[in-house]
Amino acid sequence: MNTTVTLGKTGITVNKNGFGALPIQRISTVDAGKLLRKAFDGGITFFDTARFYTDSEAKIGEALSSVRSQIYIATKTGAQDAEGFWKDLHTSLSLLKTDYIDLYQFHNPSFCPKPGDGTGLYEAMEEAKKQGKVRHIGITNHRLKIAHEAIDSGLYETLQFPFCYLATEKDVEIVTRCQKENIGFISMKAMSGGLITNSAAAYAFQAQYANALPIWGIQRESELDEFLSYIANPPAMTSELSGLISLDREQLAGNFCRGCGYCVPTCPAGIEINNCARMSLLLRRSPSELQLTPQAQEKMKKIESCVNCGQCKSHCPYGLDTPALLQENYKDYQEVLAGKPL
Repeated sequence: MNTTVTLGKTGITVNKNGFGALPIQRISTVDAGKLLRKAFDGGITFFDTARFYTDSEAKIGEALSSVRSQIYIATKTGAQDAEGFWKDLHTSLSLLKTDYIDLYQFHNPSFCPKPGDGTGLYEAMEEAKKQGKVRHIGITNHRLKIAHEAIDSGLYETLQFPFCYLATEKDVEIVTRCQKENIGFISMKAMSGGLITNSAAAYAFQAQYANALPIWGIQRESELDEFLSYIANPPAMTSELSGLISLDREQLAGNFCRGCGYCVPTCPAGIEINNCARMSLLLRRSPSELQLTPQAQEKMKKIESCVNCGQCKSHCPYGLDTPALLQENYKDYQEVLAGKPL
């Protein structure tokens, strides 16, 4: 089994374990540093972060600046115009303690940035590449339409898109199109935001796609140890893992919250939608005591304050009826608190 992947025309070749650095914003700088160094020492060389991930970039810069030439750093900007682009880029370079970004990505834009679109974003990206501050240009998205448009444009060297074993045929088409067009494909949410709990099954699925580089969201050392072990001993697809995947597809495919969080900033009631709208699944698939703490109960109780404004629904890249999902999950949660099994 080939355990390495090349990101299309970028020529970036790494093992099939990217480090997704969103979760390290939830742990201390010391703990994040230990995790990042262990990942590097164990053979992981691709680290993906974003300006949006609070102090994630700073933690990477602190931990890995001494080995900068031996790793690839991918980060993202959510800027809406050229001025914001340059501000984000300079901030990222400073925090990451580097003078170049290996892969700079537009972060889930609602449109596909192109030259002449009036925003100045792509022109700024080209200028940054010309100056050597950016080596490769990428885009991330959750929308099939934007993903296809990015591929069609020929402007992007990589595409980062949600891809896991709960994927639909339409998602698989994105991966195969990227391979055909020699565009690097980066699998975000390869564990479906924590709903997939068997990392061996997740890895074996990704291994079936030679051009896919999964970035695993890592927060705990035990999680890192699993993925590091796969570098030398990659899990192959077995009948047992295939059966587990089939069962998960039956239980999870369709109308469920992926936990992307793009709706969260819009909620006037301050509901943590990306966790609350999938609480029923979390209760079924992880130790329930983790979801029943006083802090978790307080977060779920905020659902009572939902004004049904619909903003979360309009921002959902998967077209979910988020307010209805919140109410369904709150009902299940109350039943569990009352001692009733789901």
